[in-house]
Amino acid sequence: MTYQEIFDTIKTKFSGADVSGVKEHVAFQFNITGEGAGAFYAEIKDGQLYVEPYEYYDRDVLFTCTAETLMKIVNGKLDPVFAFTIGKLKVDGSIEKALKIKEVIRG
Repeated sequence: MTYQEIFDTIKTKFSGADVSGVKEHVAFQFNITGEGAGAFYAEIKDGQLYVEPYEYYDRDVLFTCTAETLMKIVNGKLDPVFAFTIGKLKVDGSIEKALKIKEVIRG
């Protein structure tokens, strides 16, 4: 997969997420390594989710993984906490806010 294909897939998957219950501002950056490498961010702000193909320098959490791992997480085939535990997902930043990714993935 190319970076653009990965980003488009993720943006489509995330677009159905109900984040209205997340009251605080949360900014995630995703760094994709290996095939399809690139970066994008997802931001929850005022109960809305924004996904853009840019780096977000004022992020709360930085997730780093391969495209394969990210797609498994997004498709519900790999729990993000388990992926972190086995070293397939690196997390840098607020662990508390990192757990909010489950709100986005659940849709």
